[in-house]
Amino acid sequence: MIIGTLKEIKPQERRVGLTPVGTRALIREGHQVLIEQGAGEGSGFYDQEYQQAGAVITSRETLCEKAQMVIKVKEPQVEEYALLRRGQILFTYLHLAPARELTMALLRQRVTGIAYETIRDKMGRLPLLAPMSQIAGRMSVQIGAQFLEWFYGGRGVLLGGVPGVPPAHVAVLGTGVVGSHAINMAVGMGARVTAFDVSLDKLNELDHKYGSRVTTVVSTPENIADTVPDVDLLISGVLVPGARAPRLVTEGMVHTMKPGSVIVDVAIDQGGSIETCDHTTTHAEPVYVRHEVVHYAVANMPGAVPRTSTMALTNATLPYIQAIAKMPMEQVFNDPVLSGGVNVFDGKVTNLEVARALELEYASLG
Repeated sequence: MIIGTLKEIKPQERRVGLTPVGTRALIREGHQVLIEQGAGEGSGFYDQEYQQAGAVITSRETLCEKAQMVIKVKEPQVEEYALLRRGQILFTYLHLAPARELTMALLRQRVTGIAYETIRDKMGRLPLLAPMSQIAGRMSVQIGAQFLEWFYGGRGVLLGGVPGVPPAHVAVLGTGVVGSHAINMAVGMGARVTAFDVSLDKLNELDHKYGSRVTTVVSTPENIADTVPDVDLLISGVLVPGARAPRLVTEGMVHTMKPGSVIVDVAIDQGGSIETCDHTTTHAEPVYVRHEVVHYAVANMPGAVPRTSTMALTNATLPYIQAIAKMPMEQVFNDPVLSGGVNVFDGKVTNLEVARALELEYASLG
Protein backbone atom coordinates (compact mmCIF):
# COMPACT_ATOMS: atom_id res chain seq x y z
CA MET A 1 0.00 0.00 0.00
CA ILE A 2 1.05 3.60 -0.56
CA ILE A 3 0.84 5.38 2.80
CA GLY A 4 1.23 9.14 3.13
CA THR A 5 1.73 11.49 6.08
CA LEU A 6 0.72 15.12 5.75
CA LYS A 7 2.13 18.15 7.50
CA GLU A 8 -0.41 19.43 10.02
CA ILE A 9 -1.77 22.90 9.23
CA LYS A 10 -4.08 23.44 12.20
CA PRO A 11 -2.89 26.54 14.10
CA GLN A 12 -0.05 25.78 16.54
CA GLU A 13 -0.16 22.06 15.69
CA ARG A 14 3.37 20.72 15.43
CA ARG A 15 2.79 16.99 15.82
CA VAL A 16 3.15 14.59 12.90
CA GLY A 17 1.35 11.33 12.23
CA LEU A 18 4.37 9.10 11.73
CA THR A 19 7.94 9.04 13.04
CA PRO A 20 10.98 7.90 11.02
CA VAL A 21 11.02 4.72 13.14
CA GLY A 22 7.40 4.02 12.20
CA THR A 23 8.21 4.78 8.58
CA ARG A 24 11.00 2.23 8.57
CA ALA A 25 8.69 -0.43 10.05
CA LEU A 26 6.12 0.09 7.30
CA ILE A 27 8.73 0.00 4.54
CA ARG A 28 10.14 -3.26 5.93
CA GLU A 29 6.68 -4.74 5.39
CA GLY A 30 6.74 -3.74 1.71
CA HIS A 31 4.69 -0.54 1.82
CA GLN A 32 5.67 2.71 0.13
CA VAL A 33 5.69 5.74 2.44
CA LEU A 34 5.28 9.33 1.26
CA ILE A 35 6.04 12.22 3.62
CA GLU A 36 5.05 15.78 2.89
CA GLN A 37 8.10 18.04 2.88
CA GLY A 38 8.75 19.42 6.35
CA ALA A 39 5.97 17.36 7.96
CA GLY A 40 8.02 16.31 10.98
CA GLU A 41 10.03 19.46 11.62
CA GLY A 42 7.73 20.72 14.36
CA SER A 43 8.40 17.54 16.33
CA GLY A 44 12.11 17.52 15.65
CA PHE A 45 12.00 14.90 12.88
CA TYR A 46 13.56 16.11 9.64
CA ASP A 47 13.18 15.11 6.00
CA GLN A 48 16.62 13.54 5.93
CA GLU A 49 15.65 11.14 8.71
CA TYR A 50 12.57 10.04 6.80
CA GLN A 51 14.63 9.60 3.63
CA GLN A 52 17.14 7.51 5.51
CA ALA A 53 14.24 5.37 6.69
CA GLY A 54 13.25 4.86 3.04
CA ALA A 55 10.43 7.39 2.61
CA VAL A 56 9.87 9.63 -0.40
CA ILE A 57 9.60 13.34 0.39
CA THR A 58 6.95 14.99 -1.75
CA SER A 59 4.40 17.81 -2.01
CA ARG A 60 1.01 17.86 -0.35
CA GLU A 61 -0.82 17.63 -3.68
CA THR A 62 1.25 14.69 -4.96
CA LEU A 63 0.91 12.85 -1.68
CA CYS A 64 -2.88 13.16 -1.62
CA GLU A 65 -3.09 12.13 -5.27
CA LYS A 66 -1.03 8.96 -4.80
CA ALA A 67 -1.59 7.81 -1.21
CA GLN A 68 -4.11 5.05 -0.62
CA MET A 69 -4.04 5.77 3.11
CA VAL A 70 -3.37 9.19 4.62
CA ILE A 71 -2.07 9.34 8.19
CA LYS A 72 -2.63 12.52 10.19
CA VAL A 73 -2.89 13.71 13.77
CA LYS A 74 -5.74 16.22 13.65
CA GLU A 75 -8.89 16.33 11.59
CA PRO A 76 -8.60 17.78 8.06
CA GLN A 77 -8.84 21.54 7.86
CA VAL A 78 -11.05 23.35 5.35
CA GLU A 79 -8.12 23.85 2.97
CA GLU A 80 -7.55 20.09 2.89
CA TYR A 81 -11.08 18.93 2.11
CA ALA A 82 -10.68 19.08 -1.68
CA LEU A 83 -7.42 17.12 -1.57
CA LEU A 84 -9.12 14.01 -0.22
CA ARG A 85 -10.52 11.60 -2.79
CA ARG A 86 -13.06 8.82 -3.06
CA GLY A 87 -11.99 5.50 -1.59
CA GLN A 88 -8.94 6.97 0.18
CA ILE A 89 -8.45 5.88 3.77
CA LEU A 90 -8.03 8.75 6.22
CA PHE A 91 -6.66 7.58 9.57
CA THR A 92 -6.52 10.31 12.22
CA TYR A 93 -8.33 11.90 15.15
CA LEU A 94 -11.64 13.00 13.64
CA HIS A 95 -13.91 13.99 16.56
CA LEU A 96 -16.89 14.25 14.23
CA ALA A 97 -19.71 14.47 16.79
CA PRO A 98 -19.47 18.27 17.20
CA ALA A 99 -18.16 18.87 13.65
CA ARG A 100 -20.98 18.91 11.08
CA GLU A 101 -19.05 20.83 8.39
CA LEU A 102 -16.13 18.40 8.50
CA THR A 103 -18.44 15.40 8.49
CA MET A 104 -20.35 16.66 5.46
CA ALA A 105 -17.07 17.30 3.63
CA LEU A 106 -15.90 13.74 4.26
CA LEU A 107 -19.23 12.43 3.05
CA ARG A 108 -19.03 14.54 -0.11
CA GLN A 109 -15.49 13.32 -0.84
CA ARG A 110 -16.59 9.72 -0.12
CA VAL A 111 -13.44 8.95 1.85
CA THR A 112 -13.13 6.13 4.37
CA GLY A 113 -12.63 8.00 7.65
CA ILE A 114 -11.17 5.84 10.41
CA ALA A 115 -10.98 7.69 13.72
CA TYR A 116 -8.31 6.96 16.31
CA GLU A 117 -10.67 7.93 19.11
CA THR A 118 -13.39 5.33 18.42
CA ILE A 119 -11.23 2.22 18.02
CA ARG A 120 -11.72 -0.11 20.99
CA ASP A 121 -9.46 -3.05 21.74
CA LYS A 122 -10.72 -6.45 22.86
CA MET A 123 -10.82 -5.22 26.46
CA GLY A 124 -13.07 -2.33 25.50
CA ARG A 125 -10.33 0.24 26.00
CA LEU A 126 -9.48 3.15 23.66
CA PRO A 127 -5.84 2.41 22.82
CA LEU A 128 -5.30 5.23 20.31
CA LEU A 129 -6.91 7.87 22.47
CA ALA A 130 -5.01 6.76 25.57
CA PRO A 131 -1.55 8.26 24.86
CA MET A 132 -2.92 11.72 24.08
CA SER A 133 -5.32 11.47 27.01
CA GLN A 134 -2.43 10.62 29.30
CA ILE A 135 -0.53 13.67 28.11
CA ALA A 136 -3.58 15.95 28.25
CA GLY A 137 -4.43 14.75 31.75
CA ARG A 138 -0.95 15.52 33.03
CA MET A 139 -0.81 18.82 31.17
CA SER A 140 -4.17 19.93 32.57
CA VAL A 141 -2.71 20.26 36.05
CA GLN A 142 0.49 21.87 34.81
CA ILE A 143 -1.53 24.38 32.76
CA GLY A 144 -4.00 24.98 35.56
CA ALA A 145 -1.17 25.73 37.97
CA GLN A 146 0.23 28.27 35.50
CA PHE A 147 -3.03 30.11 34.97
CA LEU A 148 -3.70 30.25 38.70
CA GLU A 149 -0.76 32.64 38.85
CA TRP A 150 -1.75 36.28 39.20
CA PHE A 151 0.16 37.36 36.07
CA TYR A 152 -2.06 35.06 33.98
CA GLY A 153 -5.31 36.29 35.51
CA GLY A 154 -5.59 33.67 38.22
CA ARG A 155 -6.19 33.92 41.95
CA GLY A 156 -2.49 33.98 42.75
CA VAL A 157 -2.58 30.56 44.40
CA LEU A 158 0.30 28.07 44.51
CA LEU A 159 -1.07 24.63 43.75
CA GLY A 160 0.79 22.82 46.52
CA GLY A 161 0.76 25.63 49.08
CA VAL A 162 3.61 25.93 51.60
CA PRO A 163 3.91 25.08 55.29
CA GLY A 164 1.32 27.15 57.12
CA VAL A 165 -0.62 27.96 53.92
CA PRO A 166 -3.19 25.51 52.54
CA PRO A 167 -2.80 24.08 49.02
CA ALA A 168 -5.15 24.81 46.15
CA HIS A 169 -8.30 22.74 45.75
CA VAL A 170 -8.39 20.78 42.48
CA ALA A 171 -11.58 19.03 41.34
CA VAL A 172 -11.43 16.45 38.54
CA LEU A 173 -14.56 15.36 36.69
CA GLY A 174 -14.17 11.81 35.39
CA THR A 175 -11.54 9.30 36.47
CA GLY A 176 -10.76 7.67 33.12
CA VAL A 177 -7.40 8.08 31.43
CA VAL A 178 -7.45 11.90 31.45
CA GLY A 179 -8.82 12.12 34.96
CA SER A 180 -6.57 9.50 36.53
CA HIS A 181 -3.45 11.17 35.13
CA ALA A 182 -4.67 14.59 36.24
CA ILE A 183 -5.32 13.26 39.73
CA ASN A 184 -1.88 11.70 39.90
CA MET A 185 -0.22 14.98 38.89
CA ALA A 186 -2.32 17.07 41.26
CA VAL A 187 -1.58 14.78 44.19
CA GLY A 188 2.10 14.78 43.27
CA MET A 189 2.13 18.58 43.30
CA GLY A 190 0.58 18.65 46.76
CA ALA A 191 -2.91 19.91 45.90
CA ARG A 192 -6.10 19.05 47.76
CA VAL A 193 -7.95 16.85 45.28
CA THR A 194 -11.60 15.92 44.82
CA ALA A 195 -12.46 13.31 42.19
CA PHE A 196 -15.91 12.80 40.65
CA ASP A 197 -17.16 9.73 38.81
CA VAL A 198 -20.39 7.82 38.30
CA SER A 199 -18.57 4.50 38.86
CA LEU A 200 -18.22 3.37 42.46
CA ASP A 201 -15.64 0.82 41.34
CA LYS A 202 -13.39 3.59 40.01
CA LEU A 203 -13.87 5.66 43.16
CA ASN A 204 -12.98 2.62 45.26
CA GLU A 205 -9.81 2.16 43.22
CA LEU A 206 -8.84 5.78 43.85
CA ASP A 207 -9.53 5.43 47.55
CA HIS A 208 -7.38 2.32 47.70
CA LYS A 209 -4.54 4.03 45.81
CA TYR A 210 -4.54 7.48 47.44
CA GLY A 211 -6.44 7.12 50.70
CA SER A 212 -7.15 10.45 52.35
CA ARG A 213 -5.11 12.37 49.76
CA VAL A 214 -8.10 12.26 47.36
CA THR A 215 -11.72 12.87 48.29
CA THR A 216 -13.97 10.71 46.12
CA VAL A 217 -17.49 11.88 45.25
CA VAL A 218 -20.24 10.30 43.17
CA SER A 219 -20.83 12.53 40.16
CA THR A 220 -24.28 14.08 40.37
CA PRO A 221 -25.37 17.64 39.46
CA GLU A 222 -26.02 18.33 43.13
CA ASN A 223 -22.59 17.13 44.30
CA ILE A 224 -20.80 19.08 41.56
CA ALA A 225 -22.79 22.22 42.38
CA ASP A 226 -21.92 21.87 46.07
CA THR A 227 -18.19 21.53 45.35
CA VAL A 228 -17.34 24.05 42.61
CA PRO A 229 -17.70 27.19 44.78
CA ASP A 230 -14.68 26.02 46.79
CA VAL A 231 -12.56 24.91 43.84
CA ASP A 232 -9.45 26.74 42.59
CA LEU A 233 -8.88 24.49 39.55
CA LEU A 234 -11.64 22.51 37.82
CA ILE A 235 -10.57 19.88 35.28
CA SER A 236 -13.00 17.95 33.10
CA GLY A 237 -11.91 14.78 31.35
CA VAL A 238 -15.24 13.07 30.72
CA LEU A 239 -15.66 11.14 27.49
CA VAL A 240 -18.37 9.27 25.63
CA PRO A 241 -16.49 7.66 22.69
CA GLY A 242 -17.58 9.16 19.39
CA ALA A 243 -20.34 11.23 21.00
CA ARG A 244 -20.59 14.79 22.16
CA ALA A 245 -19.26 15.29 25.68
CA PRO A 246 -22.03 15.50 28.31
CA ARG A 247 -22.59 18.93 29.88
CA LEU A 248 -21.84 18.46 33.57
CA VAL A 249 -21.19 22.02 34.74
CA THR A 250 -23.81 24.66 34.02
CA GLU A 251 -23.22 28.36 33.59
CA GLY A 252 -24.95 28.88 36.91
CA MET A 253 -22.37 26.65 38.61
CA VAL A 254 -19.52 28.56 36.98
CA HIS A 255 -21.04 31.77 38.27
CA THR A 256 -20.56 30.48 41.84
CA MET A 257 -16.83 29.85 41.40
CA LYS A 258 -14.24 32.10 43.00
CA PRO A 259 -12.88 35.00 40.93
CA GLY A 260 -9.59 33.97 39.37
CA SER A 261 -10.28 30.25 39.60
CA VAL A 262 -9.42 28.20 36.51
CA ILE A 263 -11.30 25.71 34.33
CA VAL A 264 -9.47 23.30 32.01
CA ASP A 265 -11.97 21.47 29.77
CA VAL A 266 -10.03 18.59 28.22
CA ALA A 267 -13.28 17.40 26.64
CA ILE A 268 -13.49 20.50 24.44
CA ASP A 269 -12.54 18.57 21.29
CA GLN A 270 -15.78 16.62 21.78
CA GLY A 271 -17.83 19.76 22.36
CA GLY A 272 -16.89 20.45 25.97
CA SER A 273 -18.55 19.45 29.24
CA ILE A 274 -18.55 22.92 30.83
CA GLU A 275 -21.43 25.08 29.56
CA THR A 276 -19.28 28.22 29.46
CA CYS A 277 -16.59 26.43 27.44
CA ASP A 278 -18.61 27.06 24.30
CA HIS A 279 -15.75 27.48 21.83
CA THR A 280 -12.24 26.18 21.36
CA THR A 281 -9.13 28.26 21.91
CA THR A 282 -5.59 27.92 20.57
CA HIS A 283 -2.12 27.68 22.04
CA ALA A 284 -1.54 31.27 20.86
CA GLU A 285 -4.61 32.54 22.77
CA PRO A 286 -5.44 29.70 25.13
CA VAL A 287 -7.78 31.33 27.64
CA TYR A 288 -10.71 33.67 28.01
CA VAL A 289 -12.47 34.95 31.13
CA ARG A 290 -16.17 34.53 31.83
CA HIS A 291 -17.86 35.29 35.15
CA GLU A 292 -14.36 36.18 36.42
CA VAL A 293 -13.25 32.56 35.86
CA VAL A 294 -10.32 31.73 33.56
CA HIS A 295 -11.33 29.19 30.88
CA TYR A 296 -8.72 27.07 29.06
CA ALA A 297 -10.28 25.33 26.04
CA VAL A 298 -7.46 24.28 23.69
CA ALA A 299 -8.58 21.32 21.60
CA ASN A 300 -5.09 20.00 20.83
CA MET A 301 -3.41 20.26 24.21
CA PRO A 302 -0.73 17.59 23.49
CA GLY A 303 0.38 19.73 20.53
CA ALA A 304 2.26 21.85 23.07
CA VAL A 305 4.69 18.96 23.60
CA PRO A 306 4.86 17.69 20.00
CA ARG A 307 7.91 15.47 20.20
CA THR A 308 6.66 13.52 23.21
CA SER A 309 3.17 13.39 21.72
CA THR A 310 4.30 12.24 18.27
CA MET A 311 6.42 9.44 19.66
CA ALA A 312 3.66 8.30 22.01
CA LEU A 313 1.08 8.44 19.22
CA THR A 314 3.14 6.44 16.72
CA ASN A 315 3.84 3.82 19.39
CA ALA A 316 0.09 3.34 19.69
CA THR A 317 -1.07 3.74 16.09
CA LEU A 318 1.62 1.81 14.21
CA PRO A 319 0.21 -1.70 14.82
CA TYR A 320 -3.20 -0.50 13.59
CA ILE A 321 -1.71 1.20 10.52
CA GLN A 322 0.08 -2.07 9.73
CA ALA A 323 -3.11 -4.08 10.17
CA ILE A 324 -5.25 -1.80 7.97
CA ALA A 325 -2.56 -1.64 5.29
CA LYS A 326 -2.52 -5.39 4.74
CA MET A 327 -6.30 -5.97 4.79
CA PRO A 328 -8.92 -5.52 2.09
CA MET A 329 -11.53 -3.03 3.30
CA GLU A 330 -14.16 -5.75 3.68
CA GLN A 331 -11.92 -7.44 6.22
CA VAL A 332 -11.49 -4.16 8.11
CA PHE A 333 -15.29 -3.86 8.27
CA ASN A 334 -15.54 -7.35 9.77
CA ASP A 335 -12.70 -6.90 12.23
CA PRO A 336 -14.18 -6.45 15.74
CA VAL A 337 -11.54 -3.87 16.68
CA LEU A 338 -10.86 -1.92 13.49
CA SER A 339 -14.50 -1.66 12.44
CA GLY A 340 -15.22 0.51 15.46
CA GLY A 341 -12.95 3.16 14.02
CA VAL A 342 -14.79 3.50 10.71
CA ASN A 343 -16.86 6.68 11.15
CA VAL A 344 -17.66 7.39 7.49
CA PHE A 345 -17.49 5.27 4.35
CA ASP A 346 -18.51 5.97 0.76
CA GLY A 347 -20.71 8.93 1.65
CA LYS A 348 -22.38 7.31 4.67
CA VAL A 349 -22.04 7.79 8.44
CA THR A 350 -21.11 4.43 9.89
CA ASN A 351 -20.71 5.39 13.55
CA LEU A 352 -23.97 5.41 15.48
CA GLU A 353 -22.92 8.04 18.04
CA VAL A 354 -21.78 10.43 15.33
CA ALA A 355 -25.03 9.93 13.42
CA ARG A 356 -27.07 10.64 16.55
CA ALA A 357 -25.04 13.69 17.51
CA LEU A 358 -25.39 15.25 14.05
CA GLU A 359 -28.90 13.93 13.36
CA LEU A 360 -27.74 12.15 10.23
CA GLU A 361 -28.75 8.78 8.83
CA TYR A 362 -26.72 5.87 10.20
CA ALA A 363 -25.51 3.09 7.89
CA SER A 364 -24.28 -0.18 9.30
CA LEU A 365 -21.05 -1.66 7.93
CA GLY A 366 -22.61 -5.10 7.99
